[in-house]
Amino acid sequence: MRLPQLDHTALTDGRATLYADMKQGIEQNFKGFTAIDGNGDLVGPWNPWLTFDKFGGPVWELVKALAQKPELDGTVREVAILVTGAHFHSEYELYAHIHIAESRGLSDDQIRTIISGNRPADLSATESLAYDFATVLVTGKIVPEFLYRQMIDMFGQGGTAELIYLVGLYCMVSTTLNGFKVPLPEDGDD
Repeated sequence: MRLPQLDHTALTDGRATLYADMKQGIEQNFKGFTAIDGNGDLVGPWNPWLTFDKFGGPVWELVKALAQKPELDGTVREVAILVTGAHFHSEYELYAHIHIAESRGLSDDQIRTIISGNRPADLSATESLAYDFATVLVTGKIVPEFLYRQMIDMFGQGGTAELIYLVGLYCMVSTTLNGFKVPLPEDGDD
């Protein structure tokens, strides 16, 4: 890790407030993987976001906005997130979202295929569309009009926007993790 692990008991002012909000959000929305260590400190992308709270605070607001009342089904979201994490080879991102994807109903074979950079043949129509759309986005290309129209027809304008922002967020998460060389937690070897 290229940053020191912040001790939450030493945080003051805005960072202490941000820590409390992040901790509460993690406990509510991010279950099944380690995001808070045994000392109560935040790990994963949350430590860099707390370290540089000028940037991390606004990113956290986007995380919360995308977590609150999503329009898209959980498996659709996880397909897009796994495509993004796999594209960036982001270890912590994949560790966390493999757990979430399993809990939301994706099979081990589907997850393994996605993280190896391929589309599983047995995805639903909505999951396949999310896979294709996210793949285009993470490669930095303009989404073809045909694919965009399919998204609008399948998910509506709001669902399509949600997927675009979700992929953008997880590009940010992945580059944060990779840039600061954030390690897996001690239990993250599974």
